[in-house]
Amino acid sequence: MSEVIDIRIILKKILAKKKLFFKALPIAFVMSSVLIVCVPRYYTSSLSLAPEVANSGMEGTLGSIASSFGFDISSMQTNDAISPLLYPDLMEDNGFVVGLFDVKLKSLEGNINTTLYDYYKKHQKTAWWNIPLGWLKSSIAKLTEKEDTTKRGSGNGIEPYILSKTQNDIADAIRANVGISIDKKTAVITISTKAQDPLICKTLADSVKTHLQVFITQYRTNKARIDLDYYEQLADEAKQEYEEARRKYGIYADANTNITLESFRAKQNDLENDMQLKYNTYSTLMTQYQAAKARLQERTPAFTVIKGAAMPVKADGPKRMLFVLGICFMTFIAISVYSIKDMFKLK
Repeated sequence: MSEVIDIRIILKKILAKKKLFFKALPIAFVMSSVLIVCVPRYYTSSLSLAPEVANSGMEGTLGSIASSFGFDISSMQTNDAISPLLYPDLMEDNGFVVGLFDVKLKSLEGNINTTLYDYYKKHQKTAWWNIPLGWLKSSIAKLTEKEDTTKRGSGNGIEPYILSKTQNDIADAIRANVGISIDKKTAVITISTKAQDPLICKTLADSVKTHLQVFITQYRTNKARIDLDYYEQLADEAKQEYEEARRKYGIYADANTNITLESFRAKQNDLENDMQLKYNTYSTLMTQYQAAKARLQERTPAFTVIKGAAMPVKADGPKRMLFVLGICFMTFIAISVYSIKDMFKLK
């Protein structure tokens, strides 16, 4: 038959250790407060963006049924190879992340005015116990790495897919502090950022939004821009040929104004016909060029900012009070278990 646990006995044993509680809890409170104060505070900001999605217009009952199961049919109908559902995966691409290295940032107090690359490299606050660990890691890295990572520079001179260890670490830090997500039902893109300064946090969110808009626009208009450049080149060549034919016709006509020989008239007609043909070609290509410009404008997506990035008023973390209360609670539980440990010894 199992023994019955008497709550009064447990409370009596715990109260017998009250001096230990009076000593340990204040120590836990002070130590946890000192530790959490050393951890740098961070801020978060977010924005919501709705891009235009090209689709074939499938609507009605099927779309409603799919939406109820969390699927957006409009995003599945797009003719683009990259669906909007894949936009969050862009943060995994080095080319996209390295494109953010040159983003200009300025702190709220104005003491930091640099690029995102240098911000993560030189202006990150850290807890005091991470300083010796960082020094140890850098010392080991200097011993193991033969090449100087600064030779590749920072910014536009970086090859995105051949990064040094320092550059790769900074790219990972950006990934850890920038998030892109998309709602499958509404196709609304949410960009969230985290930084140690509220103004930098907001600026970073706006910069990622701009960078994402540029990427989407370039991708969606890539074929249209190629077509536009092609027709522009053909139109320029046709214009030059037309102007050359017109020049030849004008020179010949001026030089043979009073000549009535049939052979001269025939050549003049040939030059005039050639000039007219080249003009017709030029006119046709200009029409196609204007149509290509219209297609480019049609393919250029429009973006609607549903919720802009606001500068956070207060820090989002760390939760100092919760941390201190948690440590004190764990200390209380540990002392309580220690006080009644003899009750669990096997007889």
